[in-house]
Amino acid sequence: MPDALLDRIAATADLQELDSVRVALLGKSGEITAKLKSLGAMDPDARAAEAPKIHAEREAVTNAIAERKAALEAAELERRLATETIDLSLPATESVNGTVHPVSQVMDELAEIFADLGFSVAEGPEIETQWYNFTALNMPENHPARAMQDTFYLQPRTPDEEPRVLRTHTSPVQIRSMQEHGAPIYAIAPGRVYRSDSDATHTPMFHQVEGLVIDRAITLGHLKWTLETFLKAFFERDDVVLRMRPSYFPFTEPSAEVDVGWSMEKGRRVVGGCDGWMEVLGSGMVHPRVIANCDLDPNEWQGFAFGCGIDRLAMLKYGMDDLRAFFDGDIRWLKHYGFRALDVPTLSGGVGA
Repeated sequence: MPDALLDRIAATADLQELDSVRVALLGKSGEITAKLKSLGAMDPDARAAEAPKIHAEREAVTNAIAERKAALEAAELERRLATETIDLSLPATESVNGTVHPVSQVMDELAEIFADLGFSVAEGPEIETQWYNFTALNMPENHPARAMQDTFYLQPRTPDEEPRVLRTHTSPVQIRSMQEHGAPIYAIAPGRVYRSDSDATHTPMFHQVEGLVIDRAITLGHLKWTLETFLKAFFERDDVVLRMRPSYFPFTEPSAEVDVGWSMEKGRRVVGGCDGWMEVLGSGMVHPRVIANCDLDPNEWQGFAFGCGIDRLAMLKYGMDDLRAFFDGDIRWLKHYGFRALDVPTLSGGVGA
């Protein structure tokens, strides 16, 4: 193949000129395309001799164009990074007024409700050891929750180090709180969690809130009353009805899934009433082994725990259809569903502001 073709490609100054060269060589009427078309008129011997040369020429030209395109795009990006700037000190105009994300709003609503019940807000790291994320919560090494398809494992920093994980729930915060503060404890733990899942109702990163109570003589009755009070205050309806179904979680015993009644209003399913049931959270009495892992005596201290998705609570309360939209960064969606900065949740004024 003549080096002139490669030199011609290498000499292009921009993407538009490169595309013109591509069309001239590989387009329907291009030079190399014409050579390929001529193979049909050749006798078998000539075709056998010329075909490999023409195909090799086309491949070399295709690769050269791709390499030149990548180089030109990289150079254009470098130019834009060096010349384009944003003055962050400029005052915001009326057209770009920000709004509070629904997830942030719901977190504030949860904090307001549980603060009135005497709960504090606890936080913990999003990168956790396997002991805090699994072992301390009564999950043995062969438990399905540890599977690679569910959990994001991080590269160990040393060959001898056990891989850390992106926390799959906020339950490790419960362990850290019990270790740090002992008992009694009344706390909620909102935050980001990570699981390998993605569809209309699941995302690899989502928000979760978990509640923990550790005290003397705690029963399932305390758990049910707490959940009823919380859900009625959150959905701002007195007709919220709960149903608790036996379930299994390794860190609680007994465990229960919690359903709420729903009804149809203006063609939309809303929480409240008894037309049907939908699951909203998981709960149970803290497993004695988990309490013992935190250096507390399970014969003296008992407790309950519950957890649910903050994003799901926002979807149910504010009528959102697709969880993925929470993370798309679409300003139109945020303008529609977002909250004004002064819409601060209060129990007297209404947590939904």
